[in-house]
Amino acid sequence: MEFPAWDPVLFDIPGLPIDVRWYGLMYVVGFLAGHWILVRLARARFFPVPPEAAGDLIFYCVFGVMLGGRLGYALFYQHDLLNPLNFLQVWKGGLAFHGGLGGVAVALWLFCRKHRIGWMRTGDACALAVTPGIFAVRCANFINGELYGRVTRPGTGLAMQFPTDPQALRLLHIGDGWSMRDRELCLQVAYGKRTFAEVQPLLRTKDDFGVEIDWAAIAPRLDWQHVRSLTDVDGQPLVPYRHASQLYEALGEGLLVGLILLACYLLTRRRPLRPGRYAVLFLLGYAAVRASLELVRQPDSWLGEVFLGLTMGQILSGGLVVGAVLMWFWPQRQAAAGGGAGDAVSPAE
Repeated sequence: MEFPAWDPVLFDIPGLPIDVRWYGLMYVVGFLAGHWILVRLARARFFPVPPEAAGDLIFYCVFGVMLGGRLGYALFYQHDLLNPLNFLQVWKGGLAFHGGLGGVAVALWLFCRKHRIGWMRTGDACALAVTPGIFAVRCANFINGELYGRVTRPGTGLAMQFPTDPQALRLLHIGDGWSMRDRELCLQVAYGKRTFAEVQPLLRTKDDFGVEIDWAAIAPRLDWQHVRSLTDVDGQPLVPYRHASQLYEALGEGLLVGLILLACYLLTRRRPLRPGRYAVLFLLGYAAVRASLELVRQPDSWLGEVFLGLTMGQILSGGLVVGAVLMWFWPQRQAAAGGGAGDAVSPAE
């Protein structure tokens, strides 16, 4: 397969440093889909609040996902984001699922205190509503060319050559100190989707280190078809083929886990499982898929394998399993504290 090289920016906003990106749009899609699902669950009396309260939970979750996801990424993956100035530069990306999940847990707790309902059934509703967003955001990761997989042989699965691979960037003479947008625009030129004359007014004259960029010398080298065809003395491509792990995760963490939860909900709709069981199924399903796909996902270069050959994603997924076990054995009366009688509401009643 060939990487499609869509522009990560859906459209520019003239005069502003912030663009409308596919990545941000997919979060909006995820929250809208989640709101639609929560409203339907509330109407079915599975989610023990009035349907109009679903928007309130989404509001809480937006802040939980953004703050928790950003903080988690800073703590687990990129420590320089702990600098407040870097932390606020969200347009450069950097959100971690496990951190976002922690932020959602806090948001869920605050929501349940406000509405005086049990947190376990609310957690079930969130578990049923979250997977479309996971699918959408993983697709955005693919469009960005980030979080790609480990090196493999051509023809393996959805293996492809990523222009964002460090080796590809070197062969295209795209510098490490360039801004993210400069790199993206030059890749559009390399793929023939835009002309250099078209993007040159949008490019910076100096890189992040203050060094002048010689665009006249670089422009002729922005040729992806030439670069992807280069081979070494053994005939192996210089730009390696990699697993499209973003798409694997979209299909596994988003679609597969979502379909399993949907099937479980539909089969038990008349007699729902005990509060918290759907959330446990989500945590275990996500952890199993994520830990498995870490075997084909390229570990972050500054982390690699963190402990006993495990990646950070696998370690954090182990934490989800621990959380699922705790939820399974959590006393139901404590889970329903704060006016949680709604936890026992059945859609058939």
